[in-house]
Amino acid sequence: MPRELLLATRNRKKKLELQEILRELNLNILTLEELPYLAEVEEDGNSFAENAIKKAVLTAKASGKICLADDSGLVVDALGGQPGIYSARFAGELASDEENNQKLLKLMEMIEEDKRTARFVCVIALSDAQGNVETVEGICEGRIALATAGKGGFGYDPLFIPQGYTQSFAELPSATKNLISHRGKALEQARPLIERLFLGST
Repeated sequence: MPRELLLATRNRKKKLELQEILRELNLNILTLEELPYLAEVEEDGNSFAENAIKKAVLTAKASGKICLADDSGLVVDALGGQPGIYSARFAGELASDEENNQKLLKLMEMIEEDKRTARFVCVIALSDAQGNVETVEGICEGRIALATAGKGGFGYDPLFIPQGYTQSFAELPSATKNLISHRGKALEQARPLIERLFLGST
């Protein structure tokens, strides 16, 4: 019987991404969509790590399951690190990906191409039901494009061109993106932690 790993999110695209990256571990990956009695934890921390830890620990304790939570965001040098921990709600609490992308482009209208450096950051926290938690971090360097391109991925993927590439995350094949992305790098570091947490479990 597959072992269950709960993701502290309702984002189906994140689930698909994690399933692809962790497919060899034979895990049954659940999200809060499958456990509607669990509330989403408010992200009110001052860093990616604070938010990820809070989500992982509270969700693991409430569900009694091993829980993985991540907080990810885009850090743009020319904007002093914005949108950072506010990436998902950059254009407002209920903003769409398109609205967030358009706000970013507007703010960067006058920024020269060589000054458009940025990075995606992902902090993953893994917690057991007792609240024992560990974190890992993944970073992907790149730059902000002058216009959106591509239909894949989510969030700022259509605007982010990873270092060494000419295409945006949204244009790259998912296998390539998963290999080089901030979340892919963090998950590779998290893999031994996940294996250890499930060691001996059935």
